[in-house]
Amino acid sequence: MTTPSEPGHGRPHPSLSAIVSERRQLINLTYRLLGSRAEAEDAVQETFARWYALSRQQQDAIESPGAWLTTVASRICLNLLNSARARRESYVGEWIPEPLPEPMEWITGRQDGTTADPADRVTLDESINMAFLVVLESMTPAERVAFILHDVFRYSFAEIAEIVGRTPAACRQLASSARRRIRAAKAPATPAARQAAVVRAFKAAWEAKDIDALIGLLDPNATAIADGGGLALTFLRPIEGGEQIAHAWVEIAHRAPSNMTFLERTVNGQPGLVAQQDGVTITVFAFDVAGDRIKRIWAVRNPEKLRPWTTG
Repeated sequence: MTTPSEPGHGRPHPSLSAIVSERRQLINLTYRLLGSRAEAEDAVQETFARWYALSRQQQDAIESPGAWLTTVASRICLNLLNSARARRESYVGEWIPEPLPEPMEWITGRQDGTTADPADRVTLDESINMAFLVVLESMTPAERVAFILHDVFRYSFAEIAEIVGRTPAACRQLASSARRRIRAAKAPATPAARQAAVVRAFKAAWEAKDIDALIGLLDPNATAIADGGGLALTFLRPIEGGEQIAHAWVEIAHRAPSNMTFLERTVNGQPGLVAQQDGVTITVFAFDVAGDRIKRIWAVRNPEKLRPWTTG
């Protein structure tokens, strides 16, 4: 974690490159905590700002700069999550986590190689799929932080207690409560190739405006949710039922301009679709596929959440 650059109190002082190398770990963490890549970037920037605001003597006194950065970033996210609840109450329409255009660079766990309580662990790739992130939104900020730090990033409850300001036992309970929410919402895993085939068939049926084919691909109790944030035209309330969704999607196809194209893309690590107009992404579609049916569709149209898709 540190590199020998300048002597300081008998041990190497963390160089700029060593500190900056923590950025990937911090982005991985803060995105899962906040559900927004833009907010995650801001949280990491604030974390680094606080590090460089320390004096050289204060930096030297920190035994593990990586752990310090993680603690600070987690506390920043906890504060943002608490304030986000009020902001989202005034949000226009439904709020969906910001979609990622491709899988982030996974890391395999703690850099010191340690683990804590391996039971019920989720992997980093699982922890960015849209269904998982949506369930996280139903948690309290403290539940979300405790669960992500422990079950995804393998921090001990003693370490988490220092971050959230509660006892290790209380943090264990928070993570346990969060885990129950995940289990209740989790559908049996569908192989990625099968998911891709279902999404591809949905795209073909949509382009063909084939209502019967669309209904056959949608779970009868499917739900479609859109997020325009008041900045893009979309339906404000969820559409319930496979038949209703099929009719709505055919109506969308009829209204789509001639220069609209639909492309298969990876969305949050899973098969998805994007709609482009003159080569610019205007909608990202994420899917929750169970077996051979689509259970949920998330359509993100808020342009502020699509910046990573338009800037490359």
